[in-house]
Amino acid sequence: MQRMILTTLAVLGLAAQADEAVIRKTLAERYPGVTVQSVSPTAIPGLWEVWTGSQLVYTDAAAEYLIVGSLVETRSKTNLSRQRLDALRAVPFDSLPLEQSFTVVKGKGERRLAVFTDPDCPFCRRLERELDQIDNLTVHVFLYPLPGLHPNAPEIARNVWCAADRAQSWRAYMLEGKAPDKTQDCEAPIQQIAELAARLGIEGTPALIFGNGRRVDGFIPAREIEALLKAGS
Repeated sequence: MQRMILTTLAVLGLAAQADEAVIRKTLAERYPGVTVQSVSPTAIPGLWEVWTGSQLVYTDAAAEYLIVGSLVETRSKTNLSRQRLDALRAVPFDSLPLEQSFTVVKGKGERRLAVFTDPDCPFCRRLERELDQIDNLTVHVFLYPLPGLHPNAPEIARNVWCAADRAQSWRAYMLEGKAPDKTQDCEAPIQQIAELAARLGIEGTPALIFGNGRRVDGFIPAREIEALLKAGS
């Protein structure tokens, strides 16, 4: 009996691998510009989850159809797609190259948060005002200017990085609108951070990464940040 169960599981495993291979092949042919990072079965027989690094979609075993939207378990009203996105987007905090960031320390600075931010992004400035309300926090600031949206942002970011006091220069610009002094002989890790953001699938700013790896894309208010900091402590 045990041998039969193991044989059945092995057959099912091979079938699942075959389905995954078909899904990957078909999507690669029909969407050549999309990179499929993972293909996984869902709780619904015949329905597969496809993760592209930035988007979560669902498909059948032949990849003939795509479903874009949230998968919700009706009994508990749980948004399973949201749960999976949180897991897929998670970034181990200790894997971040913190030497490419600078820190803004508030109070004892015992809690940790990393922020990918553009100095000329309006939502990033709103976020800075929210962060200003939170105590006992170390914020690791990754300068991620998006020149397609904000042409002057790369220069501002470089000048902030090259300032004698990066944290003070950053806060003065984001909270008071005081531009940092221009510098000529300093390089900032802006390109490296852009490459890091691409690897993590971060396409916009702000993006927040909490100490427990939880990632949030976009602006959230201080009360939500505080709740997530507590949840991850």
